[in-house]
Amino acid sequence: MPEIGDAAPDFTLPTDSDGTFSLSAQKGSPVVVYFYPKDDTSGCTKEAIAFTEALGEFKAAGAKIIGISPDSPAKHDKFIAKHDLKITLGADEEKRVCEAYGVWVEKSMYGRKYMGVERSTFLVDADGKIAQVWRKVKVPGHAEKVLAAVKEL
Repeated sequence: MPEIGDAAPDFTLPTDSDGTFSLSAQKGSPVVVYFYPKDDTSGCTKEAIAFTEALGEFKAAGAKIIGISPDSPAKHDKFIAKHDLKITLGADEEKRVCEAYGVWVEKSMYGRKYMGVERSTFLVDADGKIAQVWRKVKVPGHAEKVLAAVKEL
């Protein structure tokens, strides 16, 4: 589980629109790496829309954003089209990146235990180090908090 000051675990993932995203290729720019449970669910949709609405400010601050879930690139394409999202979504179908960041955890709902993504965000600085970590994220106001942290880098 990476902490502030650690080197961010590198990854390369397929993304929406038949793309790929490699964290190591982003050196020189801060990167917001946010993990979310599932495309097109209420909290995940609100979070993606909030990051999309603030994308211009993130770009002005020199930052890139990638949202990561276990959904496939095809599901990401549908999610993006349905909600007119402008952010990049990475497909971690094998959950390797989720595991590397410590966000693939046991969860519980209605007494039933299952494995899933703990909504979390990591701010990676231009040198590839973790500058900030948010775990068990509550969506309202989160994009604004992350943007404020980006501006402090």
